[in-house]
Amino acid sequence: MGLVGGEENGNGEGMVVKIHMGSKNKYKRMDSDATEEDLALYSEGITNKNHNTKKFVFLCAIFASLNSVLLGYDVGVMSGAILFIQEDLKISEFQVEVLVGILSIISLLGSLAGGKTSDSIGRKWTIAVAAIVFQTGAAIMTLAPNFGVLMVGRLLAGIGIGFGVMIAPVYIVEIAPAIARGSLTSFPEIFVNLGILLGYVSNYAFSGLPAHINWRIMLGVGILPSVFLGFALFVIPESPRWLVMQNRIEEARAVLLKTNESEQEVEERLAEIQVAAGMANAEKYEAKAVWREILNPSPPVRRMLITGCGIQCFQQMTGIDATVYYSPTIFKDAGIKGNNQLLAATVAVGFTKTLFILVATFLIDKVGRKPLLYVSTIGMTTCLLGLSLTLAFLGNGKIGIGLAILAVCGNVAFFSIGIGPICWVVSSEIFPLRLRAQASALGAVGSRVSSGAVAMSFLTVSRAITVAGTFFVFAVISAFSIAFVYKCVPETKGKSLEQIEMVFQSEGEWNGHEVEMGDIEQLVQKE
Repeated sequence: MGLVGGEENGNGEGMVVKIHMGSKNKYKRMDSDATEEDLALYSEGITNKNHNTKKFVFLCAIFASLNSVLLGYDVGVMSGAILFIQEDLKISEFQVEVLVGILSIISLLGSLAGGKTSDSIGRKWTIAVAAIVFQTGAAIMTLAPNFGVLMVGRLLAGIGIGFGVMIAPVYIVEIAPAIARGSLTSFPEIFVNLGILLGYVSNYAFSGLPAHINWRIMLGVGILPSVFLGFALFVIPESPRWLVMQNRIEEARAVLLKTNESEQEVEERLAEIQVAAGMANAEKYEAKAVWREILNPSPPVRRMLITGCGIQCFQQMTGIDATVYYSPTIFKDAGIKGNNQLLAATVAVGFTKTLFILVATFLIDKVGRKPLLYVSTIGMTTCLLGLSLTLAFLGNGKIGIGLAILAVCGNVAFFSIGIGPICWVVSSEIFPLRLRAQASALGAVGSRVSSGAVAMSFLTVSRAITVAGTFFVFAVISAFSIAFVYKCVPETKGKSLEQIEMVFQSEGEWNGHEVEMGDIEQLVQKE
C-alpha cells in the first residue's frame, strides 16, 4: 500500500490527496462531498506512515546499540571469569588489576580514532569497525594459553570498545527525531546493562566446569552477538547529518523520509542540518580546524566541553565499574562465602541494573534529563555512604550481608535510572554538528580514563584504606556530582539539536534558562 499525504487546495474548495506508490505519485481531489472511503484512505495512510517511521527508527537504534552488548558482556563476565583465570593461569593480584582495568584505558585509543574515522567513512561503517576489532580480541582471549596472549586480546577488545561507546550514541542522536531522541539515545546504555546481566548469568552457568575450561567458554560466548550485528549493517542507513557533511543531499533526504513523519518535516530538518553543517556558505571544516576549535574553544564551546566531558567523568568516578567488576570482592568482604554464592549475588545486581535502565528509557523524554540526574546522583550518594558504613560496622553478619546487597543494588539502580544513560544522551546532543564526532570522542576518552583508573586501582586502594573506606571516597565524589548537575547541566528535553546549541550561547541559558524561539534565528544568522 502506498503512503498518503494531503494538502489544502488553494481556493479552499477541498483537499488534494497525494498518494505515493513506488516512484509514482497520484493525486485525488477531496471536495466537500468526498466519500467516507476517501477520507478513511487518507487517514489510514497517515497512520501507517507514522507507525512505519517509528518502527524503522526504533530498529535502527537497536541495531546501532548491539556493540554495547559486547561491552556489557565483557564487563559482566570478567567479574566472575577473573576468579578462574587467576586460578588457571596463576596470575598475581596486580596482574588481575591490570587485566581488568586496561580495557578502559586502552579504549581511549579507539574513542579518539573513532571521531576521525566516523567523519571519514561514516557513522554506520565505524560501527562495523568496532565490532570487527572487538570480536578479534575476544577470540584471542578465549584461546589464550598464557597471560601475555590474554593481554593482547584484551588490548584489541579495548580498542573495539572505544570505537563502539563513542559512535553508537552519535549515530542514534543524529538519526532520531527530537521527541524520542532521549529514549533512543539511552539504548546503548540499556544494551550495556543487558550485556552485564548476560555476563553474570554466564558466570553462574559455567562456573561448575573445570577452571581451565569454564572461563574460556564464558569469554567465547561474547562472540555470538557479531552475527546479529552483521545482519544489522544491511538494515540501518547512514546518518543523514554525515551525508549532508559529505554534500550527499539527496541520500540524506532519502534517509530523513524514512525517519520523519511528513515531507514538510523532512525539508525543515534538512534545511536545519545544512545550516548547522555550514553548507549555506560552503565552508568545510578540516580535522585540524575541528581540534583547534576544541583545544582553543570559544565560551559556548567551552561550556559544552565542561558539560559533556564533566558528566562523562563523574559517571565513572563514582565507582560504578568497581561495583560491577569487583562485586564478588565486595560481597566477600560483607561475609558471603563460596564462589557460587558470590556469583549468584552478582546476578541480582545485574538484574537490578537492567531493570532500572528500562525504567529510565520510559522517563527520560517525559520527566526530562535534569530531574532524573538529581534523583540519580542523590540516590547514589546515599547508597554509597550506606555501603561504606555497612562494610565498616556490620560486616560478616546476616544483617550486614543483606544491607550490603541492598546498598549495591540500590547504587546500580540509581545509576541506571539517571547518570548512566543520560550521560551518553547529553554528551551526544549538546555539541554542534561540525564538532560532534570529535568532541563526543573526547568525552568518551574522559569516561574510559576514569573507568580504567578506578578499575586498576580498586584492589590496591581497598587494601590500603579497606573496601569500606574506598566506597566512602566514592560517596564524596558522588556528592560533588550533585553540585555539578545543578551548575553545569542544562535541560535539553524536547529541543532540536540546533536549539540545544543555543542553550550554551550565554552563561545564563547554560545555567538553566529556556531557549527563546528568536534565539534560533540568531543562530542561523551567525552561521
